[in-house]
Amino acid sequence: MPDTPDEIVFICTANTCRSPMAAALFRHALAAQDRPLRSLKVSSAGVSAFPGQAASSNSVEALKKVGIDLKDHRSQGLSQELVDNALAFFCMTDSHLAMLNYQIDPPPANAFLMRQFMGDGVDDQIPDPFGGNLHLYESCRDSMVEAIPSLIEVVQKLHATAKQEK
Repeated sequence: MPDTPDEIVFICTANTCRSPMAAALFRHALAAQDRPLRSLKVSSAGVSAFPGQAASSNSVEALKKVGIDLKDHRSQGLSQELVDNALAFFCMTDSHLAMLNYQIDPPPANAFLMRQFMGDGVDDQIPDPFGGNLHLYESCRDSMVEAIPSLIEVVQKLHATAKQEK
């Protein structure tokens, strides 16, 4: 376990659609940030994931359209290592947040919805595109991209607080 938590973990159901897209998009956004943010790890997991599954073909295609490669992604469930290293968990829906809180004892104080910091009146849920057409996946991707600036602010604050508590 690192001295300071250094991993951002995105959570969805099976870890084949939403959370891998969110993690790849956030990793891409962090690459443009200064250190120490740029050096944070970014991963994803599913609350009901079957390990080793590839990302859905529409997830791969939706990210390919914005220059991000998701072909090598393989699904994973929530592990103790992810829990121990997590600076923050960002969930796609209220049900993922509830499942995360159920699976981790005690429930983590660093778990949030991906879109919850975007302000009042904004839908904070990211619906599952599974089984939908490419347009639905692109819409899902775009709702994630819209949330990233607010997440970077949150992660900056969490990282600064974690460093002070060290």
